[in-house]
Amino acid sequence: MNPEPKPAAEASISELMTQLASQTSRLARDEMRLAQKEFVESAKHAGIGAGLFSAAGLVAVLGLGSLVAAAIAALSLALPVWAAALIVAVVLFAAAGIAALVSKKQLDQASPTPAMTVANVKQDIHEIKDARHDH
Repeated sequence: MNPEPKPAAEASISELMTQLASQTSRLARDEMRLAQKEFVESAKHAGIGAGLFSAAGLVAVLGLGSLVAAAIAALSLALPVWAAALIVAVVLFAAAGIAALVSKKQLDQASPTPAMTVANVKQDIHEIKDARHDH
């Protein structure tokens, strides 16, 4: 293949087709490289974002632990420390139990099959069969 293609006016149809194929494949390769670079950059940002989100969750859990300790310390001003810790633990377990019951109720209401979609598909099949028998 010639490194310098002839001007379009002097080139034959086969030379033009060869140039077209070469330029098209080069364009496709360049587009693939660009898409790959964009994907790598996007994945990099997503990774950083996920890492920072995880760090934020960890810091929030540590903050919650500090609030629990503060509640125990506040109650220990009026009660023995063991009683304050016991009261806070009971309140936390009660909150966890309520959350578990609400969660179970929500999960019981979830259906593994999309009931409305199944009903619609059955109705569509029935209508198609009826239309087929009418002809």
